[in-house]
Amino acid sequence: MSAIVDSRGFGFSGPVTARAWFAVFTAPRHEKRVEEHFRVREIESFLPLYRMRRQWKDGSKGMLQLPLFPNYIFARIGCGERLPVLAVPGVISIVGGGRDNMFVPDSYIHFLQIGLRQGKIEPHPCLTSGTNVRIRSGAMAGMEGILLRRKNDCRVVLTLELIMKSVKVEVNLDDIEPVGRTASDHSSQVEDVARFSNEPISAA
Repeated sequence: MSAIVDSRGFGFSGPVTARAWFAVFTAPRHEKRVEEHFRVREIESFLPLYRMRRQWKDGSKGMLQLPLFPNYIFARIGCGERLPVLAVPGVISIVGGGRDNMFVPDSYIHFLQIGLRQGKIEPHPCLTSGTNVRIRSGAMAGMEGILLRRKNDCRVVLTLELIMKSVKVEVNLDDIEPVGRTASDHSSQVEDVARFSNEPISAA
């Protein structure tokens, strides 16, 4: 059984002495064009894309690759490398790239890369309430969020607060625990999570 978590607080603040990942805000529907410009200019970047099946009016079907976070792409840059990014056509701004230097942790980028490769991540609206849980293992270990029920399965909704965008991802029920509990009795924690996951709440 898998579970849904809304994780908050992604986006660290502090001086950037080495290269770090930043969220780059783009013009609408310019994410792939910006990615190509970054590639040509040798600016390291990551555009999260997810696959969605679509049926057109003529009945034909196909698979689309769409930006996971519309209007955003990630760029890995260091001090003094902001101007080349801002000079790229289609780039509007670097989120948190000012005095506060709000950057995205490497672990979050790594999690996105793995989850998208495995087809376990989809976009999801931001969440504000629910049962708080913590992921115990895997690429998302330590991330906290909100547990939601979805029929017989659960998902994990992780929010990148820096840009207020969320994704939902599958995790095993055994790999999550309620926040605020000790690890002394994991079996009772799993029972609590399973009970919470069956409570009637707004569907994802």
